[in-house]
Order: sequence, then structure tokens, then C-alpha cells
Amino acid sequence: MSTRFRAHCEGLMPVTILLVDDSKLARIVAAKAVATLQPDWVRMEASNAAEAIEATQTHKVDIALLDYNMPGRDGLALAADLRASHPHMPMAIITANVQDEVIAQARALNAAFVSKPVTQEGLRGFLSGAALRLRVPGR
Repeated sequence: MSTRFRAHCEGLMPVTILLVDDSKLARIVAAKAVATLQPDWVRMEASNAAEAIEATQTHKVDIALLDYNMPGRDGLALAADLRASHPHMPMAIITANVQDEVIAQARALNAAFVSKPVTQEGLRGFLSGAALRLRVPGR
């Protein structure tokens, strides 16, 4: 059993979720929903792709929620960068831009799709699945 897996099982290493959205209000809403569903998880925030990349390089980030529409690099470009350096990280693209093409691009990056406004119900399935994936040894 890997040390990280054992630490997660024993509750020694909290799960850290990164919330990336250029809207402070959207980050607050998403953080509140995550806190209700997974109160023991550590929540980090970033307002753009550059801050998100920096956060993943300086902190242990287990899960990422990425806004699609952001100035500069969008959530899909960020997801591609994160996938390259964190191939097993559960991540979801969050957006009100519910178009088949965006959903298909998210899935091609092995990212889930969560529509805005973010709600507990909208996040429940993704967060449950992410928690299960983190329990798999070697991830």
C-alpha cells in the first residue's frame, strides 16, 4: 500500500481541491457547495490559469474545478496543462456555456463537466467519484 494511499485512508492527508474561476462570487459559491459536501477537504482558490498552475506547483492539489470562460487561457487549455503534469487528477470544467463541443472537449481531456450555477446537487456526483478515485492505490 502506498504511503499516500495509507495516509488518505487514515485521514492524515486531507484532500485538497483547487477552485479556479475569475469570478470571486463564483469561487465563493463553489467553495460553499464543496464545504457542505466534503467539510474535511482543504479548499484553495485561483482566479486564472497562471495562478492555478502556480498553486499546483507549490502545493499538493488532489482535485480541480476549472471555470471554462476566463480571461487569457480558458479552462480547457488549463485542463490540458494540468492533465500533462497530473495525469490522474480528477478535474471538472464548470461553465454556463453548455454546448456539445465544450462537453466533448472536456471529456477528451478526461475531465467531467459541471454546469453553472454550481450547486451541491451538480457537484455531488463529481466529488463522490473524485473521492473514490483518490482511494485507488498509486494515484
